[in-house]
Amino acid sequence: MKPIDILKEYWGYDSFRPRQEEIVNAALEGKDVLAILPTGGGKSVCFQVPAMIREGIALVVTPLIALMKDQVQNLNERGIKALCVNAGMGRREVELTLNNAAYGDFKFLYVSPERLGTRLFRDYVREMNVSYIVVDEAHCISQWGYDFRPDYLQIGRLREIVDAPVIALTATATPQVAEDIMNRLGFEERTLIKSGFERPNLSYIVRKCEDKLGQLLSVCSNVAGTGIVYVRNRKKTEELAAFLAANGISSSYYHAGLGTDSRTDRQEKWKSDKIRVMVCTNAFGMGIDKPDVRFVVHFDVPDSPEAYFQEAGRGGRDGKRSFAVLLWNSTDIKRLRQIASVSFPSLEYIEDIYHKVHTFFDIPYDAGEGRQLKFNLEDFCRRYGLQRASAYYAVVYIERTAHWTLSEDVDISTRVQVIVDRNELYDVEFPDHRMLTLLDVLMRRYTGLFSYPVPIDEEYVASQIGVTVPGLRQLLYNLALEHVIRYVPCDRATVLFLHHDRLRPKNVNLDPERYEMLKSSALERMQKMVDYVNEEDVCRSSFLLEYFGQKEAEDCGTCDICRDQKTE
Repeated sequence: MKPIDILKEYWGYDSFRPRQEEIVNAALEGKDVLAILPTGGGKSVCFQVPAMIREGIALVVTPLIALMKDQVQNLNERGIKALCVNAGMGRREVELTLNNAAYGDFKFLYVSPERLGTRLFRDYVREMNVSYIVVDEAHCISQWGYDFRPDYLQIGRLREIVDAPVIALTATATPQVAEDIMNRLGFEERTLIKSGFERPNLSYIVRKCEDKLGQLLSVCSNVAGTGIVYVRNRKKTEELAAFLAANGISSSYYHAGLGTDSRTDRQEKWKSDKIRVMVCTNAFGMGIDKPDVRFVVHFDVPDSPEAYFQEAGRGGRDGKRSFAVLLWNSTDIKRLRQIASVSFPSLEYIEDIYHKVHTFFDIPYDAGEGRQLKFNLEDFCRRYGLQRASAYYAVVYIERTAHWTLSEDVDISTRVQVIVDRNELYDVEFPDHRMLTLLDVLMRRYTGLFSYPVPIDEEYVASQIGVTVPGLRQLLYNLALEHVIRYVPCDRATVLFLHHDRLRPKNVNLDPERYEMLKSSALERMQKMVDYVNEEDVCRSSFLLEYFGQKEAEDCGTCDICRDQKTE
């Protein structure tokens, strides 16, 4: 079948968006291709269509677990068989999924980057007929990128055992970052395809103001339609949503600390226009393709042009006039500079945090490799009397030096272990006959149940015994009260995945050169945002486009600077 036929059959589109077909054709020719498309440019189609044509299974590496699950669900709903392996899954669950990927007829396997270096993954991937290695958020592989992740470096090593072309995709890459991506992914032939970053229907407005609340209310009241308001911290999302609601604006808030059901519910209400304005942290937006967002307000100044461009770009994907409004004052600039200093605590402090984390989990020297730890930063800081921000950035920097992987907002499956001897199990008198039925289902379905807590699929088990999921949870809780099982309820948490045994003092390599390079790059990006808000002469769109390497950009004519120049 031709690419356009696949696009129409599975996605219902009659034509490709700009540059999509060019990327698809390059991939079908077997070329390594780096595609730089702006937010909302339809990056997923660029690898999904060629993967449907080419024989085998596409490996899709992405750090965004929520987006991974959404895409797998979306593909399955279209009748396309897809799987995923992420940080929240236990070994048995991972092994079953990889077995299906190697020996089943699946077309896509989504993988979180920390899985790539594991022996289990590498053993199974050798058995797979891999059609493409797809690298989503490809800027993460570049040390010059604003969101560098060392686990992405495993992709280059993956090419040593997998003979398949690479499709790398990102929305934000400077020329230096693009070059670094192609180097690290071992491109044989450099095929770089990028769409122009102009968004002619998006007007960039920057307002210096002391009364941000008044300006925010003015935007929400005077611009009709759906909006997004980005803020830096969770508490402020709740405060601003309450402020807007008190002033008659239909609004809600969204951040990573909400439960899965709450987030899904709010997201769906916003997408279906039951909520008009979503006040959120940057946890909101990934993979949300709502075309008719009329305004995106940044209540705080982002710390990089990449983050700002990506978030602002969620406005006006339908091509109609929309506004990207950034509110700032001198306090924002002070706070940005404070963040820059807090983001890079001293290397001595970082090494101290490395050891405190291991001590927190009672992990001795020369032990711990492969462990997945449910990590609550607040509890950790409380135990040791630490400042939250400094501790967080130390943990993040340790990840960047490949000692562990930090996965925030991971769904952890319900786990069950039978703690009664198998021979004694049928002598137990159960107060509810469904308990025995439940145990029969669990023992038939899951191996290792008597040895360790095994992840279970609640919906499957509930359907097998004819109860609802809440009913199943009550039965499991009651079995735990009877001392028959150990029951670990499902949860959402931050997870630390340890790459090696705990190192002894002075042996923790924190790569001082990388530290200085990352610090310098972060300061440069922050300074670029300070320059952006202070700019009075250069068109906002041209300023941003030049940062991303588009030197000959024309003035947009609709930003606040262009408008001021017209009225002079």
